Amino acid sequence: MAAALCNHALTAGLGGHCARPAKSRRSLRVSAAQSGDAQVWLPGVERPNHLEGKDLPGNRGFDPLGLGRDEDRLKWFAEGEKTNGRWAMAAVVGILGQEILGVTPAWYLHGEKEYWLPINALTAIMFPIIAFFEITRLQGFARTGKSGLVSKFPFDPLGLDSPTNAEKEIKNGRLAMVAFIGFVVQALVTRSSGPVDDLTSHLSNPFGNNIITNVARLPETLTRH
Repeated sequence: MAAALCNHALTAGLGGHCARPAKSRRSLRVSAAQSGDAQVWLPGVERPNHLEGKDLPGNRGFDPLGLGRDEDRLKWFAEGEKTNGRWAMAAVVGILGQEILGVTPAWYLHGEKEYWLPINALTAIMFPIIAFFEITRLQGFARTGKSGLVSKFPFDPLGLDSPTNAEKEIKNGRLAMVAFIGFVVQALVTRSSGPVDDLTSHLSNPFGNNIITNVARLPETLTRH
């Protein structure tokens, strides 16, 4: 109402001073937090100068070792993080999927299985194939600065490449990398059939099956397996 009367007075040429409603201090503090601390990995932490203004998905100013001070290395490190995140997402889905579907043995024991070819022959086949894809990926990135496959940079058959999806991908990739580390530690400590088995065991007996009791039983677990 006050804003409407003020506009009417100005339109009519009437004198006087019409003050705009001021934002509360609380809203100003919230806005400052959203534009500042919300963009760093930990509230109150200053963003390193070499990461300031860098248009990188997931850039939250986390570089305690200063690995990204070199501009060229920074781009390659960002590409490496994204690639490792993609591998981790595939690994997490595969580990959970094989356990849920009842595929045996446990994911960390698949190296002991006998496959259709001896391990040396499989390695001889896989090594040049993987090397080809990695070399072409490196060459394509050096030429375009984009991720891709063989001659497609970027490789985006579904047309999903966008800043929003790039941000989501790096976040999910980071989460998957942390999850995979957790799966590895669980496999070492519990020797269970997988993370789902560990979760079920914990929920059935939270005080008897947790990180403290599992670590305490580690010598016995390693001896038994």
